[in-house]
Amino acid sequence: MITDTPTMTTKTRTERDSMGEMTVPEHVLYGASTQRAVLNFPVAQRPLPPEVVHAFALLKRACAEANLALGKLDEHRARLIIDACNDLVAGLDGSDSTLGTGAAAVMEHFPVDVFQTGSGTSTNMNANEVLSNLACRAEGQPIGAKDPVHPNDHVNMGQSSNDTFPTAMQVAAAVSIDRVLVGAMNRLADALDEKARVWNDVVKTGRTHLMDATPITVGQEFSGFAAQARYAASRARRAMMSLAENLPIGGTAVGTGINTHPKFAGLVAKSLADATGVAFAEADNHFEAQSTRDCVVAASGELRTIAVSLSKIANDIRWLGSGPRCGLFELSLPATQPGSSIMPGKVNPVMCESVMQVACQVIGNDVAITTGGLGGVGSLLQLNVAMPMMAHNLIESINLLARVADTFEERCIRDLELNTDIANGMVEKSLMLGTALAPELGYDEAARVVKSAFASGQTVREYVLEHGLVAADRLDQLLDVSSMTHPSEA
Repeated sequence: MITDTPTMTTKTRTERDSMGEMTVPEHVLYGASTQRAVLNFPVAQRPLPPEVVHAFALLKRACAEANLALGKLDEHRARLIIDACNDLVAGLDGSDSTLGTGAAAVMEHFPVDVFQTGSGTSTNMNANEVLSNLACRAEGQPIGAKDPVHPNDHVNMGQSSNDTFPTAMQVAAAVSIDRVLVGAMNRLADALDEKARVWNDVVKTGRTHLMDATPITVGQEFSGFAAQARYAASRARRAMMSLAENLPIGGTAVGTGINTHPKFAGLVAKSLADATGVAFAEADNHFEAQSTRDCVVAASGELRTIAVSLSKIANDIRWLGSGPRCGLFELSLPATQPGSSIMPGKVNPVMCESVMQVACQVIGNDVAITTGGLGGVGSLLQLNVAMPMMAHNLIESINLLARVADTFEERCIRDLELNTDIANGMVEKSLMLGTALAPELGYDEAARVVKSAFASGQTVREYVLEHGLVAADRLDQLLDVSSMTHPSEA
């Protein structure tokens, strides 16, 4: 069995919490409570994402600032906590910190598994212990001294895991959406808009049910893709706001706010908003905010819809690029890598396939998140107890969507080429041009013409002219494919 128990060769120190003594690796900044969680939950061997730790640092800093402003925490201790939080944020943001530069250096001190206590208590205590030890170390005290800053009494002042963890997961997701997802969707939309503009006048055969349909321009087709990406950006912003406007902080254990100041939550929310540029606000009803994760389920639903939109765009482009000789081949997709280990010269739509797989994962994450929010599963009376899993999946979905949208734009959409002769050349062959004859000949006669032209191997134009059904000049008007791509009074 894999375990994180310190080995005989690992230098250790002895820490103490309310349950007694615990042996902890000497170099780490966490304490006994975190080590107990490390030993209790060797499940996925995967900690929560750095974004959650970053959010905890922002949250604990905001709490220290609020407690200072309310006279609950003295200036010296508050500044030590604030500086410790800034140290964490700097390291996670890639700047110099006492923990090292980059997420890997910081995350060594945040080892608690995703599949831990459902309230996230272990992660909250992990943050409390690390910040306490950073503050003590800054004062020349040994790690574990808990003086002058105690993890519970000072770092966790006015808080409970039951309101800090749900707040941190909402802050982490909202900030991630704001920083990475909205921009990625807009960049993809811009690239698709540009293709729509350039190819606006190229008429091609539309397809419904994968069968020939009436003409459409390539620009119109791509404008639909671009609109999906724009809607995706709007959906991402809605997801962000569903998370931002309902922070549970201030509810402490069960939503009543025991052991916290009435103004505490409002000050914390304002501090978080000022620090991130996201419009965070205290929950209108703390009992709803802590006993449910409906806002997270709602946000995940928006992400699921974005995934579905991306799958549509990617799959259509995959179809349109099929070939090169035995498929549609209206588009030439960039050749990013060899497509086969046995078939020389084969090139596959690998970037489209990457998007499709991400869509599957995001939809799966949404199922897990939704299940975690269910009454009787995760949401039980005054608390949800599936939050770490939900937080992990939510952040993963955000990051996957943002990254795959960017790679899809950079390595596929940007260098897509239109095979104009193929796209345009298929229009005249389409039997669905017969649709334009229906107002002139009637539906039944037009249907007979289409079936007869198919049987004879002729185009609709050739069959109509051969049988003298419509005068040539009138037929030219009726079968003007450009006029078929927009409404007309004629």
